[in-house]
Amino acid sequence: MDTGATGATTISEDLAQKAESRELLTLGVEEEYMLVDAVEPRAVEAVEEVFDHIPAEISAFVQHELTRGQIEVASPPQLELGALAEALRGLRSGVAGAAEQAGARLLAMGSGPASGGNIRFVDKPRYHRMRERFGDLSPGPGLCGTHVHVSVPDDETGVQILNHLRPWLPIFQAATTNSPVFAGRDTGYASWRSMLWERWPTVGPAPYLRSFAEYETLVSDLESSGAMLDEGMLYWYARLAARYPTVEIRMGDVMPTTDDAVLLAALARGLVATLLNDVRDGKPAPDVPHPLLMAAHWRAAHDGLEGLNIDMATREPRPAWRLMRQLFDYVTPELERHGDLETATVLMGRLRSHGTGAARQRAILAQGGSVSDVVDRFARLTRGADPAA
Repeated sequence: MDTGATGATTISEDLAQKAESRELLTLGVEEEYMLVDAVEPRAVEAVEEVFDHIPAEISAFVQHELTRGQIEVASPPQLELGALAEALRGLRSGVAGAAEQAGARLLAMGSGPASGGNIRFVDKPRYHRMRERFGDLSPGPGLCGTHVHVSVPDDETGVQILNHLRPWLPIFQAATTNSPVFAGRDTGYASWRSMLWERWPTVGPAPYLRSFAEYETLVSDLESSGAMLDEGMLYWYARLAARYPTVEIRMGDVMPTTDDAVLLAALARGLVATLLNDVRDGKPAPDVPHPLLMAAHWRAAHDGLEGLNIDMATREPRPAWRLMRQLFDYVTPELERHGDLETATVLMGRLRSHGTGAARQRAILAQGGSVSDVVDRFARLTRGADPAA
């Protein structure tokens, strides 16, 4: 969930010039994590104690989330995929170490796997206003997602890219599913976080928009309606970032490992760059009926990559992994142009081998493990300390 935080750090002039000279797109990643007890799998209100131990060198990239049992990081913008991976590993390791010093553990899961009482909101005026306006829409320990920012030339182009992105985002959502277990049981969904998150009034696919002016008008109308406090509560699955010239892809669960997050970022940049070419060539965005798009996102949340999703070209169900491969092939030229193809190929193979976070959680349970075992393993994966990651 985005609560009006600053997002990816401002791009430097030098990096912007380098990207422009090579006609490459920059990217950054935001990740939200849960804080759980050092021994038990339950969420804990430990965020302020964790902040007391955050290393100075990463403090500028760490921020509060909605509840006292969550914390968020935002990588600096990068051109090189290796630099992004290094930044995310450093942030995960640093925040995980701070959590351990505070008597907690850092956990990259989309929702709270164990039962327990509600975790209170962080004591900030904006969060109190959200609670007053929207009531009990976010009970429990909170919801944790991944957001990928990819640079775009301008807002007008960004809106056109949003239109072209719409049919591709369900398979992105399927690839990020990492919250099948909630309150101690398997919910039957690969991403239960997605189902909980949809209760907020502005969550869903971005509508087809003819221009940036229409985008701005709709944002203003939604604020006036009371459905959101401000632009930070525009929870579309892809949107324009409020403070930076980026498209933000933001429908996914937080992913269990840095490798998973880096693969998602590489594919997001490859897709935005590919669609940017289509926009410049004047190709119209696909005409995808909104109910079918909603059905595809529901299927992504339910099945993950291990089941089916809807092929938007044929409007027929297909194995989700086949659609994932189709996405990879579609963006391969831009992966190669950005220098990401070799890394993305390796990481795609690892995801195919390990499965999504949802599949990995269920595998532990299927082998006789408990919710505590799931949390123990995923805390190690989050920190990067598990050799099988």
